[in-house]
Amino acid sequence: MKLCIAEKPSVGKELARILGANTRHDGYFEGNGYWVSWTFGHLCTLKAPDEYNSKLKWWKLYDLPIIPQKFSIKLIDNAGSKKQFKVLETLIQHPQCEELINCGDAGQEGELIQRWVYHKAGNKHPVKRLWISSLTEEAIREGFQKLQDETKYQHLYEAGSARAIGDWLLGINASRLYTLKYGNGKNVLSVGRVQTPTLAMIVERHHEIANFIPKDFWEVKTKFREVLFSYEKGRFFEPEKAEEMMKQIENELFTIVSFEKKKGKEYAPRMFDLTSLQVESNKKFNLTADETLKTVQQLYEKKIVTYPRVDTTYLPEDQHPKMAGILKGLSDYSQFTQEILAKPIPKSKRVFDNKKITDHHAIIPTGIKANNLSAVERDIYDAITRRFIANFLPVCEISNTKVIGESAKFPFKATGKEILSPGWRVLFGQDDDQSKEQLMPTFNKGEQGDHEPKMEKKQTTPPKYFTEATLLRAMETAGKQVDDEQMREVMKANGIGRPSTRANIIETLFRRRYISRKRKSLIPNATGIELIGSIHNELLKSAELTGRWELKLGQIERGKYDVKVFMSEMKTMVSELMAEVKKEVAKPISYQEPPEKKKKTERQQNTPSSKSSTTKKIICPICHKGEIIKGKTAYGCAEWKSGCSFKILFTDLKTKYQSDSINAQVIELWKKEHL
Repeated sequence: MKLCIAEKPSVGKELARILGANTRHDGYFEGNGYWVSWTFGHLCTLKAPDEYNSKLKWWKLYDLPIIPQKFSIKLIDNAGSKKQFKVLETLIQHPQCEELINCGDAGQEGELIQRWVYHKAGNKHPVKRLWISSLTEEAIREGFQKLQDETKYQHLYEAGSARAIGDWLLGINASRLYTLKYGNGKNVLSVGRVQTPTLAMIVERHHEIANFIPKDFWEVKTKFREVLFSYEKGRFFEPEKAEEMMKQIENELFTIVSFEKKKGKEYAPRMFDLTSLQVESNKKFNLTADETLKTVQQLYEKKIVTYPRVDTTYLPEDQHPKMAGILKGLSDYSQFTQEILAKPIPKSKRVFDNKKITDHHAIIPTGIKANNLSAVERDIYDAITRRFIANFLPVCEISNTKVIGESAKFPFKATGKEILSPGWRVLFGQDDDQSKEQLMPTFNKGEQGDHEPKMEKKQTTPPKYFTEATLLRAMETAGKQVDDEQMREVMKANGIGRPSTRANIIETLFRRRYISRKRKSLIPNATGIELIGSIHNELLKSAELTGRWELKLGQIERGKYDVKVFMSEMKTMVSELMAEVKKEVAKPISYQEPPEKKKKTERQQNTPSSKSSTTKKIICPICHKGEIIKGKTAYGCAEWKSGCSFKILFTDLKTKYQSDSINAQVIELWKKEHL
């Protein structure tokens, strides 16, 4: 028998159907020469410090650093996980078991989850790897025809293992160290390899804003033939100079020095990787990174988009023949796809490039009909599909105009852009930037006339607080402001964290009460600010240096860096950090108290008004019909089957609205943010 192990029951059930394993048992399916079972994500984890040495249960400064000679794993302390592991262990050790097929998530974390289970269960059978980017029946069947030997993914496992052990080493030691030095006896301070530099970026931006001193400046502009020209050399910080210029040009004619009109091309934005999808969803739909990840994961499990936890915006070259079939399947978008399908689909390097592919390719639709989607799912699916189609439509043809003029020998410039042929832009309509472009008439060199100069007083503005969208971009580029798509691709190797983990890192900062949300802005709380202020070791809080660790983990994954060297460097760094911080003079850090639940008096508990306030119905602020009801992970509208999209996640209830339950005040805050 061949034992297939998926990462979750829903995927296991689908694999069993396709493989013909139709007999259901407790925790697995059987049939056609296969057993098909599953994990529930992580069934195993690294042991806690006190499981290596019982005295480490108590936090003592002199016990640091904690560096086990050999790291070990254990089962997660959960009854369901233990029961499912027992099923897997029994099947792995069954005399009829001949081979294991790793059907886990095709990525670094998925590889680690499965290998730890095999190791814990004492597997001695050969292992094959199912590696697919889509859960469609076609992709699964094709994947089983091309099963890979497990050894091909050994470096992937080594990178995942090094990441987990490295995070344990730094997280356990640094958290204990800073808690004991700065925690004031009641404040547990969480410090991590990725979360701390991320927090540091948010705190640094906060300080930049708090310390910003605005400066007055003056701009001189002039209007000629209804076109606004700006002084080419920029702004004045001394009003006298601007006034002097105004005096000189007020009574002088305006002369056109040059008029230049150039045709150009604008290419469609690249297909989505996970980070760019989270950025777009935060900007466009006000979704958190975590909400976007969960939603696109649901779309993947519904088989209508490909694997989402990816860091590339390209497709492999062998996918080119499949594009026509996918486009034909997008029947709801036929008004756009007909033009593409009418002729051969080009094989552009902007789309198909094997050199830009890692474990997986960009997130694209599978071509399977998208039915029964929630409003949020529909938004995400539509964004992915339109971005996909856009890359096969003609380029947008534009005309860029630049006009240089002068008055009293002071140079002025005006620019404009005209869309000659929209191409891929038909998918998106007119954006804000287009509507701001001024229409440019034709000018002739040497043309002269009266003009209307004006002087405007303005002030410099501070940088903006991070939103989740801008923070994700900063994490991707290790804190460097990079707007160019091509440069971002280069910087990805040095980013902080992985695309699949960045959403959880941001949520962790909320859970630790290091940051909070104010509308879309991410604001550091007192504990977060003071924690970063107390960390003097740059390695712990530097985005760029942490990015270098990510680069080395990526090199381990590709077999270009020795995992033993990496672990040795990590242990040395942790030991040096412990010695350095132990010598510091400690100043306690403020404790961010969680919102307290007020205890009711016996009289309050028995009064009708108190009882009615807890059972009072709350009506949905969107449809104004449905009652707000409690689900498994969120509060939502009872009219959700009719398409109402109202939802507040339990995690958001605590982090955004500082409440443990839904109430009128929460609804009012939600309305201010969304309506």
